[in-house]
Amino acid sequence: MDTLFSFFAFLFGAVVGSFLNVVILRLPDKSQSIVFPASHCPQCQTALHWYENIPVFSYLVLRGKCRTCRKKISIQYPLVELSMGFLAAALFQVFGPGFAFFFYFFFCGALLVIIFIDMHHQIIPDAITLPCIAIGFIGSFFHSLVTWQQSALGILLGGGILYAIALAYYLLAKRDGMGGGDIKLLAMIGAFLGWQSLLFIIFAASLLGSIIGIAAMLKQKKGGRTRIPFGPFLSIAALCWLFFQPHIIKLWQLYLQLTLPTG
Repeated sequence: MDTLFSFFAFLFGAVVGSFLNVVILRLPDKSQSIVFPASHCPQCQTALHWYENIPVFSYLVLRGKCRTCRKKISIQYPLVELSMGFLAAALFQVFGPGFAFFFYFFFCGALLVIIFIDMHHQIIPDAITLPCIAIGFIGSFFHSLVTWQQSALGILLGGGILYAIALAYYLLAKRDGMGGGDIKLLAMIGAFLGWQSLLFIIFAASLLGSIIGIAAMLKQKKGGRTRIPFGPFLSIAALCWLFFQPHIIKLWQLYLQLTLPTG
């Protein structure tokens, strides 16, 4: 029965992922609405029929090309749909049906949009982070995973830590190294996951970002002028904490037992 419900959760997530593709495409352009017009080919602007809008399935049937103009459809579309589908199924396995599932489903959707917008445009829209900070804090009153005190501290420390890092970098390097969007994003993550998640998230995001950053430096040959968005790394680290928190804590406790002297 759990497998069946997980499958339905996957379908629900994939359908929502189809809408998230619209948000990713249109939200950075202030002249566009995420509601109107209906879904259409970004190349020829032809409106899509309902059977061309079935998550993942339509992409496979059309072989990744628009039915009208035959131009390639970005692989990002089925990737977002699949990602949201698997996240929904995983959320159902972790939280089951109830408020926590929908609360963190919303959180995962917001992170997924941020990942792709930041990768493409190197911006994190305030239209996502600022409302989500409030939603994360208000939601903490309705579930037991994070208390409102942990959420409030998560907002303050999340925003404060990255602001301090950004300010220190600016004073030392005389140039911006981190945007305000990253600061608001970590405050949003703190609102949903609590202050206790922040140390791991900053560490994991920095480690992953350093690995990707070094690879980008070698490829682009720009040295310290290479710029990569930090938002996707923060978002991925937040998802890791959301799904693997018990394992992360156990590894941390094991590390402390191995490194701290016993008396």
